[in-house]
Amino acid sequence: MATVLIVDDSPTEVHVYQSILKKHGYSVEVAENGEEGIAKAQSLRPDLILMDVVMPGMNGFQATRELSRNDVTAAIPIIIITTKDQETDKVWGLRQGAKDYIVKPVKENVLLQHVSAILGD
Repeated sequence: MATVLIVDDSPTEVHVYQSILKKHGYSVEVAENGEEGIAKAQSLRPDLILMDVVMPGMNGFQATRELSRNDVTAAIPIIIITTKDQETDKVWGLRQGAKDYIVKPVKENVLLQHVSAILGD
């Protein structure tokens, strides 16, 4: 069973993603901000990270860059999920090391397509 780490400060978004992923057989862990996300990624070594961008403290772009440059976490794929819908945001997110970029709100089938494409399910 693949483990997905959700890094998002919105309890509502976390609940939605968690429900979708658990319903489809994924194990889910949660971090409420970038710093906690980095710490959990290093200790848990999840199969995939879903990363919000707009969070207090370290934002998702900074956390993605940190994770993708760290030898311990560099191999963990990251999908950025954010309300930031500009092409420049997407390009920037991918340049920070994200493997994929989804704009909120996310429909269940779209989330599952992206997750399974990355994990090879």
